[in-house]
Amino acid sequence: MSDAAHCPACFGVPDGPLEKAASNGTDQIVLSLPAIHCVACINGVERALRAMEGVASARVNLSMKRVTVGIDEPIAPEALIDALEMAGFEARVLDTGLLGAQDDAYGRGLMTRLAISGFANMNIMLLSVAVWSGAIGATLSFFHWITAAIAIPTLIYSAQPFFQSGWRALRGGRTNMDVPIALAILLASGISLYETIYGGEHSYFDAAVTLTFFLLIGRYLDHRSRRAAASAAAQLSALEVPRVMRLRHGVREMVDFADLAVGDLVQVLPGGRIPVDGTVIEGSSQIDRSLLTGESRLGSTCAGAAVTAGEVNMTGPLTIRAATVGSDTTLRKMVTMVDKAEAVKNRYTAVADKAAKLYAPIVHLMALAAFIGWMAYSGDMRLSLNIAVAVLIITCPCAMGLAVPAVSTTAAGRMFRAGLLVKDGTALERLAEVDTVVFDKTGTLTLPAATKDALDPKTQQIALAMTQDATHPVSQAIAASLVGITPAAISDQKEHAGKGLSAEFDGRRVRLGSGEWLDAGIGTFIQIGDGKPQKIAIQSQLREGAAALVKAWQALGLHIHLVSGDDTNETARIAAALNIATWQAGTTPEEKVAYIDALADKGAKVLMVGDGLNDTGALAAAYASVSPATAADASRAASDIVLLNDSLIPLVELPIVARAALARIKENFTISTIYNVIAVPIALAGFATPLIASIAMSASSITVLLNALRLKGRL
Repeated sequence: MSDAAHCPACFGVPDGPLEKAASNGTDQIVLSLPAIHCVACINGVERALRAMEGVASARVNLSMKRVTVGIDEPIAPEALIDALEMAGFEARVLDTGLLGAQDDAYGRGLMTRLAISGFANMNIMLLSVAVWSGAIGATLSFFHWITAAIAIPTLIYSAQPFFQSGWRALRGGRTNMDVPIALAILLASGISLYETIYGGEHSYFDAAVTLTFFLLIGRYLDHRSRRAAASAAAQLSALEVPRVMRLRHGVREMVDFADLAVGDLVQVLPGGRIPVDGTVIEGSSQIDRSLLTGESRLGSTCAGAAVTAGEVNMTGPLTIRAATVGSDTTLRKMVTMVDKAEAVKNRYTAVADKAAKLYAPIVHLMALAAFIGWMAYSGDMRLSLNIAVAVLIITCPCAMGLAVPAVSTTAAGRMFRAGLLVKDGTALERLAEVDTVVFDKTGTLTLPAATKDALDPKTQQIALAMTQDATHPVSQAIAASLVGITPAAISDQKEHAGKGLSAEFDGRRVRLGSGEWLDAGIGTFIQIGDGKPQKIAIQSQLREGAAALVKAWQALGLHIHLVSGDDTNETARIAAALNIATWQAGTTPEEKVAYIDALADKGAKVLMVGDGLNDTGALAAAYASVSPATAADASRAASDIVLLNDSLIPLVELPIVARAALARIKENFTISTIYNVIAVPIALAGFATPLIASIAMSASSITVLLNALRLKGRL
């Protein structure tokens, strides 16, 4: 007996999406283990894999439900999967690249450069104190050389992002904010090195390193705010099944998905994701259709029924005849739809980007004018170059570069403490402009719940005993409604695929399941012996904070819409309970996107709040988007904000914080502008050396940071 026998969950239905298969390099294969649950599972998986010839190592990550298999000779992923299935474990090959598991080398590089420039800046400032205190002669020259020895390697390494970005812009025949930054650093360093070599009185290495340090702070904060954003289209693509079991002339064979043709027979085992749109030829099962409908209730399927790519076969094996394959499947069309919607959102221009278009050419012209003017006036090349460098430094966009990331990071921190994760760097600016909100219903505003009131006390005890350990969503809802009740003593409990549960109680057979199975109509029923089946009402209940959220947002002037894939009666009931006048029921994923687009065409800036895979397209198409942490992976990837709590209350202040953040961003740009209006004429007049310019630039940057920190207080 394998270790899996000790863990009931190992034989249950997978509770997460099956991942897209691929090899993860030449010496590793990563397998998804959707049903592992405990330490015994880990030991069983690793032992089964290590016993195979050619396997060098096997390491299970329980929290991510995956195993990384190191191989020292070629092994087909299917061979590993077969070995695990023989040991009682379900497995799929996993492409970690598609799930956004990239290494953040750029972010680590920025942090390293920031640390080095900060450390160097502190040491250079200590040496500068001695210079400012009146060091002269050989002592002054000695301190300048030590400063140069620290600053030059630091700038060569730490300022690389600005040099590379500026050079790429110039090589492409354009300019950006990094061009004047790189120019200021190079000129300040060059003048300082010249002064040091020829025994000059002043060097400005401290100015160049300080400038680099503050700019790297802004660059890293901006990178962090953008890092969390992942492609929803890639997340959806990861749901596609790369290899399928094809039946041909009675023989089963594993083939690539690309080799399937219309009319082929495909076998899908329990727990597998359906790879094609088609018709069931043989078998019966229950299907998780949440990808398309967004509803948590499972649907039944049998021979002759239509199924769709992306749905999950939950309980019984199915043989399906493919009607569409490849790019024609519903799942692939959804990927294409989301990809197009994301491309539209990515064209949004942030406030900082708009300012940058004007900044660089103006700074260049002012520095050039200062150099030409002072050369014509004094004829002194050194003086003219010093003044031009001072103009470049004093106008360097430290404050402008910090204006947005400082506010975004502060606001994101405040939201995180409230239970909201900000994933996109431009989310706050877009959220501040939102005037319309479209809510999904199931899983967002409501959660499924069972009602026990129609059952007598003894039946409640029996129902709890039958459902308390079950994995079916309906069973879990029933068990949750019966908390606090003592379960009855039952025996011989069985699960019937696509039908329900049965057990023995007091010598009588008890059945709990679909009305079709119990010949009782539509719904969920429980029947004890030959008695009349009793209906168990399953309906949606409002999520905690839903009413308060809708009321608060309406008070802020937001127009609220409810769009759901559920039936008309249930959607109308929830809309009435929340006082939402505009609603639409029975909506498909494509119709949700069209609904968002129609509002946008009328000039509305729409915030979409949804959780299902069927909401992914709408989340990506909306001007801004929010999803709960319980949402599907692709939905979280498509959204700008993720709600980390079960309650919706943290969302109440979301537009308030966003509007305050946008106001702080504009204030920061105003501070930066006022600083330049005052400081630039002083630099142009020759009253500011590069050192004084660096101090003034640092003061403006600190002012911007302090203004951003006001978001931590009361709004």
